[in-house]
Amino acid sequence: MLKNSLITLAVLSLTPFPAASAETVLGSTDQGETVTSQEYSQNKKDRILPEEFGEAFLQGHYFKIYQQTSESFRQNVSFADFKSLGTSFNWGVTTYELKTSFRINKHQTRYVWVNGEASKGIQLVFDKHGTIQELYLTPLVSYPETDHIYTSNTYTMPIKEEWFVFWGGTNQLINYHYVYENQRYAYDLVRKKHGSTHHGTPTKNKHFYAFGEEVAAPADGRVLQVVDGIKDNVPGKRNTEQPLGNYVIVAHDNGEYSLLAHFKQGSIEVDPGDRVERGELLGLCGNSGNSSEPHIHFQVMDSPDVFEGSAIRIRFQQRTSPIQGEFVEPID
Repeated sequence: MLKNSLITLAVLSLTPFPAASAETVLGSTDQGETVTSQEYSQNKKDRILPEEFGEAFLQGHYFKIYQQTSESFRQNVSFADFKSLGTSFNWGVTTYELKTSFRINKHQTRYVWVNGEASKGIQLVFDKHGTIQELYLTPLVSYPETDHIYTSNTYTMPIKEEWFVFWGGTNQLINYHYVYENQRYAYDLVRKKHGSTHHGTPTKNKHFYAFGEEVAAPADGRVLQVVDGIKDNVPGKRNTEQPLGNYVIVAHDNGEYSLLAHFKQGSIEVDPGDRVERGELLGLCGNSGNSSEPHIHFQVMDSPDVFEGSAIRIRFQQRTSPIQGEFVEPID
């Protein structure tokens, strides 16, 4: 079991620092030798590819990895600390699997590795030059008792075009909702083109491909609740006082309820009591509530009370369980 102190050290989020001198000592090699930043630059050709990271880390190639981190990382974390952390984290691990990868923007790609028992996770951000800009190691929580219980009904994604799964899956690195029982199996969906969720400078909602796109009913049911008067956020801002923003809750057979949240203000086309069919238009994607950019929040739960009920893992009509980094399409 990992020590709490090591877990605290595992959060290595990088911030800019002034450039170091050419002879700044970066750390010690596995043989105990010191290496300067000048020597580091000479070794850039000998780099680990992102897809090779899991095996390299497991095999203890700590200094080779350390060489590949950004200068600000090396300013924050000594090689001795990094090696100690890596050795402790790898204890008992026999394999790491690349769970997902996707481009965050034109310059950076995010990778998530998980060990075979799904008890430990590694999140990395590589830039286009192969430099590691972020490195995050963490124990993973798991809820096997509910991971294997699916909805009685089958559902489709609430979309009419191809969308991208930004959050979704059964660990907190690929689905931040997972640690919260009331939204454990939720999905956050965005539109993505050319590796980005927006065009131009994303200062307005209209710059995002998801904004104003149609949101559809994920299954037949009866509309139970509608909220439609909440203002859309300026991108980057959040309305934490009204976290769902504009939303629709639909009651389905077998005591199941779907929640679709963050609609565009004034765009919802249904009213409480309306019967809806799978694929029927509910409204338009917006950026209301606890949302920093336009997206669809979709989950199924065992209660119409979002904050008191429990999310249920969704049985999709496609017989798949999409996770972060995958594109999903509507079913005809």
